[in-house]
Amino acid sequence: MSEIHESYENYLKAIYVISRNNKGGWTSNSEISNFLNIKPSSVTNMLYNLKEKGLITWKPRKSLRLTKKGKEIGLNIIKNYNCLFKFFVDVLKLKNKLIAHKLSCEIEHHLNPEVTKALENLVLE
Repeated sequence: MSEIHESYENYLKAIYVISRNNKGGWTSNSEISNFLNIKPSSVTNMLYNLKEKGLITWKPRKSLRLTKKGKEIGLNIIKNYNCLFKFFVDVLKLKNKLIAHKLSCEIEHHLNPEVTKALENLVLE
């Protein structure tokens, strides 16, 4: 469980996913807006918050990228999601992958490292 709000984590996760395909890990406001299907002005407001917390490197009207701390949080959220999704589909045998996705997205923010490790041990064996 992180000390930052879920909405911040969602942005960090999105930026991480987008940036993996971009040279130098740089991402634009419009890419985030399109990825999350939200208004660019909402993205800009969040970027100010993420920058203030030291989670991104960014100047308004320029590209941005995750700091080391931002990348760690984004990667942890993705890891939590992947473990949860695999748990729902492979262990609990949920047939509806949309439900497994939705549940994983909702729960991914609430796992602590101990629970994540236990899930990894369960689903990766």
